[in-house]
Amino acid sequence: MRLPVVVGVDGSEGSLRALDWATAEAARSRLPLRVVHASLWEHYEGLRPSADTGRPAEQLLAEHLVASARDRVQDLRPEVSVVADVQPEDPVATLVRESHEASLVVLGSRGRGRIAGMLLGSVGLALAGRSHCPVVVIPARQPLAPAKPGRVVVGISDAAGPSAAAVFALAQAASRHGELTAVRAWRRPAHELLSRPSLSGSPASAHCRQAEEHLEEVLQALRERTAREAPERDGSGTVIHRAVAQGPAHQALIEAAEDAELLVVGARRSSVWLGLQLGPVNHAVLHYAACPVAVVPDTYQG
Repeated sequence: MRLPVVVGVDGSEGSLRALDWATAEAARSRLPLRVVHASLWEHYEGLRPSADTGRPAEQLLAEHLVASARDRVQDLRPEVSVVADVQPEDPVATLVRESHEASLVVLGSRGRGRIAGMLLGSVGLALAGRSHCPVVVIPARQPLAPAKPGRVVVGISDAAGPSAAAVFALAQAASRHGELTAVRAWRRPAHELLSRPSLSGSPASAHCRQAEEHLEEVLQALRERTAREAPERDGSGTVIHRAVAQGPAHQALIEAAEDAELLVVGARRSSVWLGLQLGPVNHAVLHYAACPVAVVPDTYQG
């Protein structure tokens, strides 16, 4: 089943950037596009009709907004199949529900009203922590330098084996006919004993070599898993660059993604009730990365 790309719109400049990105993604992936505007207008307007139309003014505004969004998509990429919908509900609840039947959910980092001045709106944070599919957050500001076409960056944690984020990132790079940069950051805890005392050289050099070996093991397993489970998403021809950096992971990822088209990070689901754990790395890249950021749940199957 060809699950659509879902994009949330609210009429803000940020949501228009998200709409344009989602349109390009749908065209590139040959997927349908679903434009969703969610608002609690019924709770504020009730069912009081306006004098002229018999419908609440907020409902008319919402319908105009999604109609304009649909027209924008058709003007940009007429080959994309697009539907637009208005939901008189909480935006987070609506988009979480949409994520059950979506390939991606896309939204801007800033919305209308009081949250427009925030670095990242509350909807973006809440959705990234509860979505069942990857969430792509589009930054409000334009990057300082143009992105290198097809370049995708992914963070590799110290967990064994390839994560869902790594699988998603390789598929994105392959579908863009681009390249993947896998970033493994490491830090030497104070007073830590070497886990491999037989290694020669300084403690810092030993930690760096361990990080390099772990990164290589993960990438080899990633290639094998992709070839075994998703041969139609062949990533064998995709160039993968290795980057091992000492220091905070969020800093390494933000710097590596300065000229990327997409930065991919993972999120671990702690329980059915608590949703995903958005740690400091997730928060930092969502707030400060210059390129779109995809947050991929560890339960995502693709």
